[in-house]
Amino acid sequence: MSKKKKIHIETEEEETETPEEEATEAEEVPVAEIVEDEEEGPSELEQAQLEAKEAREEMLRMRAETDNLRKRLQKEKQDSVQFANQRLIKQLIPIFENLDRALKAPDTNVESLKEGVQLTSDQALALFKKENVEPINAVGELFDPSIHEVLSQMESNDHDENTVIEEFSKGYRMNGRVLIPSRVVIAKKPAETKTDDQDADNTSAEAPA
Repeated sequence: MSKKKKIHIETEEEETETPEEEATEAEEVPVAEIVEDEEEGPSELEQAQLEAKEAREEMLRMRAETDNLRKRLQKEKQDSVQFANQRLIKQLIPIFENLDRALKAPDTNVESLKEGVQLTSDQALALFKKENVEPINAVGELFDPSIHEVLSQMESNDHDENTVIEEFSKGYRMNGRVLIPSRVVIAKKPAETKTDDQDADNTSAEAPA
Protein backbone atom coordinates (compact mmCIF):
# COMPACT_ATOMS: atom_id res chain seq x y z
CA MET A 1 0.00 0.00 0.00
CA SER A 2 1.24 3.41 -0.79
CA LYS A 3 1.41 6.11 1.89
CA LYS A 4 -0.03 9.45 1.21
CA LYS A 5 2.05 12.36 2.38
CA LYS A 6 0.28 15.26 3.73
CA ILE A 7 1.76 18.46 2.53
CA HIS A 8 1.13 21.23 4.90
CA ILE A 9 1.58 24.53 3.29
CA GLU A 10 1.66 27.30 5.72
CA THR A 11 0.69 30.55 4.26
CA GLU A 12 1.47 33.75 5.91
CA GLU A 13 -1.59 35.41 6.90
CA GLU A 14 -1.90 38.72 5.37
CA GLU A 15 -2.13 41.35 7.97
CA THR A 16 -5.20 43.35 7.62
CA GLU A 17 -5.33 46.97 8.66
CA THR A 18 -8.23 48.50 10.34
CA PRO A 19 -9.87 51.54 8.84
CA GLU A 20 -8.58 53.66 11.74
CA GLU A 21 -4.95 52.72 10.99
CA GLU A 22 -5.40 53.43 7.31
CA ALA A 23 -6.73 56.86 8.12
CA THR A 24 -3.79 57.51 10.40
CA GLU A 25 -1.24 56.58 7.75
CA ALA A 26 -3.01 58.68 5.17
CA GLU A 27 -2.52 61.71 7.22
CA GLU A 28 0.61 63.70 6.35
CA VAL A 29 3.31 63.79 8.92
CA PRO A 30 3.54 67.36 10.23
CA VAL A 31 6.65 69.17 8.95
CA ALA A 32 8.51 71.22 11.53
CA GLU A 33 8.37 74.85 10.58
CA ILE A 34 11.79 76.49 10.45
CA VAL A 35 11.57 79.99 11.62
CA GLU A 36 14.33 82.03 10.25
CA ASP A 37 15.47 84.86 12.42
CA GLU A 38 15.15 87.79 10.20
CA GLU A 39 17.07 90.84 11.25
CA GLU A 40 14.71 93.62 11.80
CA GLY A 41 15.68 96.87 9.91
CA PRO A 42 16.09 100.21 11.70
CA SER A 43 12.98 102.14 12.45
CA GLU A 44 12.20 105.42 10.73
CA LEU A 45 13.41 107.37 13.75
CA GLU A 46 16.70 105.46 13.88
CA GLN A 47 17.16 105.94 10.13
CA ALA A 48 16.58 109.68 10.46
CA GLN A 49 19.04 109.87 13.36
CA LEU A 50 21.63 107.97 11.34
CA GLU A 51 21.23 110.27 8.35
CA ALA A 52 21.46 113.33 10.60
CA LYS A 53 24.69 111.98 12.12
CA GLU A 54 26.21 111.36 8.69
CA ALA A 55 25.18 114.82 7.51
CA ARG A 56 26.76 116.41 10.58
CA GLU A 57 30.00 114.49 10.08
CA GLU A 58 30.08 115.58 6.42
CA MET A 59 29.47 119.18 7.43
CA LEU A 60 32.30 119.08 9.99
CA ARG A 61 34.63 117.57 7.40
CA MET A 62 33.80 120.24 4.84
CA ARG A 63 34.22 122.95 7.48
CA ALA A 64 37.66 121.61 8.37
CA GLU A 65 38.69 121.52 4.69
CA THR A 66 37.42 125.07 4.17
CA ASP A 67 39.30 126.29 7.22
CA ASN A 68 42.52 124.64 6.03
CA LEU A 69 42.08 126.20 2.57
CA ARG A 70 41.50 129.64 4.09
CA LYS A 71 44.64 129.36 6.23
CA ARG A 72 46.71 128.23 3.23
CA LEU A 73 45.46 131.10 1.06
CA GLN A 74 46.13 133.57 3.84
CA LYS A 75 49.68 132.26 4.22
CA GLU A 76 50.26 132.48 0.46
CA LYS A 77 48.94 136.03 0.46
CA GLN A 78 51.27 137.03 3.28
CA ASP A 79 54.22 135.47 1.49
CA SER A 80 53.23 137.20 -1.75
CA VAL A 81 53.12 140.61 -0.05
CA GLN A 82 56.30 140.02 1.92
CA PHE A 83 58.36 138.79 -1.02
CA ALA A 84 56.60 140.61 -3.88
CA ASN A 85 59.68 142.69 -4.73
CA GLN A 86 62.25 139.99 -4.05
CA ARG A 87 63.00 139.28 -7.71
CA LEU A 88 63.26 142.99 -8.56
CA ILE A 89 65.53 143.74 -5.61
CA LYS A 90 67.84 140.91 -6.62
CA GLN A 91 68.22 142.56 -10.02
CA LEU A 92 68.88 145.96 -8.46
CA ILE A 93 71.68 144.73 -6.22
CA PRO A 94 74.32 144.46 -9.02
CA ILE A 95 73.47 148.00 -10.14
CA PHE A 96 73.97 149.32 -6.63
CA GLU A 97 77.24 147.40 -6.28
CA ASN A 98 78.61 148.92 -9.48
CA LEU A 99 77.70 152.40 -8.29
CA ASP A 100 79.25 151.72 -4.90
CA ARG A 101 82.49 150.48 -6.48
CA ALA A 102 82.67 153.57 -8.68
CA LEU A 103 82.34 155.83 -5.66
CA LYS A 104 84.94 153.91 -3.65
CA ALA A 105 87.51 153.57 -6.41
CA PRO A 106 90.89 155.16 -5.49
CA ASP A 107 92.20 158.11 -7.46
CA THR A 108 88.86 158.66 -9.11
CA ASN A 109 88.77 161.49 -11.57
CA VAL A 110 85.76 163.11 -13.11
CA GLU A 111 86.01 161.15 -16.33
CA SER A 112 86.22 157.72 -14.69
CA LEU A 113 83.42 158.61 -12.30
CA LYS A 114 81.28 159.69 -15.22
CA GLU A 115 81.95 156.40 -16.97
CA GLY A 116 80.92 154.47 -13.84
CA VAL A 117 77.71 156.45 -13.52
CA GLN A 118 76.95 155.90 -17.20
CA LEU A 119 77.44 152.16 -16.78
CA THR A 120 75.07 152.16 -13.83
CA SER A 121 72.52 154.15 -15.82
CA ASP A 122 72.72 151.69 -18.71
CA GLN A 123 72.14 148.78 -16.33
CA ALA A 124 69.12 150.50 -14.82
CA LEU A 125 67.64 151.23 -18.24
CA ALA A 126 68.16 147.60 -19.29
CA LEU A 127 66.34 146.47 -16.16
CA PHE A 128 63.50 148.90 -16.85
CA LYS A 129 63.13 147.56 -20.37
CA LYS A 130 63.10 144.00 -19.13
CA GLU A 131 60.32 144.83 -16.66
CA ASN A 132 58.30 146.79 -19.25
CA VAL A 133 58.99 150.08 -17.52
CA GLU A 134 59.03 153.06 -19.86
CA PRO A 135 59.46 156.81 -19.34
CA ILE A 136 56.52 159.17 -19.78
CA ASN A 137 56.90 161.88 -22.40
CA ALA A 138 56.27 165.27 -20.87
CA VAL A 139 57.98 168.32 -22.43
CA GLY A 140 55.98 169.66 -25.34
CA GLU A 141 52.93 167.56 -24.47
CA LEU A 142 49.60 168.95 -23.40
CA PHE A 143 49.10 168.65 -19.65
CA ASP A 144 47.42 165.36 -18.68
CA PRO A 145 46.51 165.06 -14.98
CA SER A 146 46.63 161.25 -15.20
CA ILE A 147 50.37 161.25 -16.01
CA HIS A 148 51.61 164.73 -15.06
CA GLU A 149 51.90 166.51 -11.73
CA VAL A 150 52.01 170.30 -11.98
CA LEU A 151 54.55 172.00 -9.74
CA SER A 152 54.11 175.49 -11.13
CA GLN A 153 52.91 177.57 -14.05
CA MET A 154 54.96 179.92 -16.16
CA GLU A 155 53.81 182.68 -18.48
CA SER A 156 54.79 182.05 -22.05
CA ASN A 157 54.06 183.60 -25.43
CA ASP A 158 55.78 180.73 -27.22
CA HIS A 159 53.57 177.87 -25.99
CA ASP A 160 49.90 177.13 -25.88
CA GLU A 161 48.27 177.29 -22.50
CA ASN A 162 48.64 174.13 -20.38
CA THR A 163 51.56 172.87 -22.46
CA VAL A 164 54.37 171.25 -20.49
CA ILE A 165 57.42 173.45 -20.92
CA GLU A 166 59.74 172.01 -18.27
CA GLU A 167 60.21 168.70 -16.49
CA PHE A 168 61.58 168.55 -12.94
CA SER A 169 61.54 164.76 -12.68
CA LYS A 170 60.71 162.06 -15.19
CA GLY A 171 57.63 159.88 -14.82
CA TYR A 172 57.40 156.17 -15.58
CA ARG A 173 54.81 153.60 -16.62
CA MET A 174 54.89 149.86 -16.02
CA ASN A 175 52.76 147.70 -18.30
CA GLY A 176 50.68 150.75 -19.13
CA ARG A 177 50.10 151.75 -15.50
CA VAL A 178 51.60 154.94 -14.09
CA LEU A 179 54.25 154.24 -11.47
CA ILE A 180 55.37 157.83 -10.96
CA PRO A 181 53.85 160.87 -12.68
CA SER A 182 56.09 163.39 -14.37
CA ARG A 183 56.59 166.52 -12.24
CA VAL A 184 56.29 169.43 -14.62
CA VAL A 185 55.87 173.16 -15.25
CA ILE A 186 53.13 174.20 -17.65
CA ALA A 187 52.58 177.33 -19.68
CA LYS A 188 49.91 179.91 -19.05
CA LYS A 189 48.82 183.03 -20.88
CA PRO A 190 50.82 186.15 -20.04
CA ALA A 191 49.03 188.83 -18.08
CA GLU A 192 47.57 191.59 -20.25
CA THR A 193 49.73 194.74 -20.38
CA LYS A 194 48.42 198.26 -20.80
CA THR A 195 49.26 200.01 -24.08
CA ASP A 196 50.25 203.70 -24.44
CA ASP A 197 46.88 204.55 -26.02
CA GLN A 198 45.06 202.97 -23.09
CA ASP A 199 47.22 205.00 -20.68
CA ALA A 200 46.41 208.22 -22.58
CA ASP A 201 42.72 207.46 -22.58
CA ASN A 202 42.80 206.77 -18.88
CA THR A 203 44.68 210.09 -18.27
CA SER A 204 42.11 212.04 -20.30
CA ALA A 205 39.25 210.44 -18.48
CA GLU A 206 40.74 211.36 -15.15
CA ALA A 207 41.44 215.05 -16.13
CA PRO A 208 38.92 217.62 -14.71
CA ALA A 209 36.44 219.15 -17.13
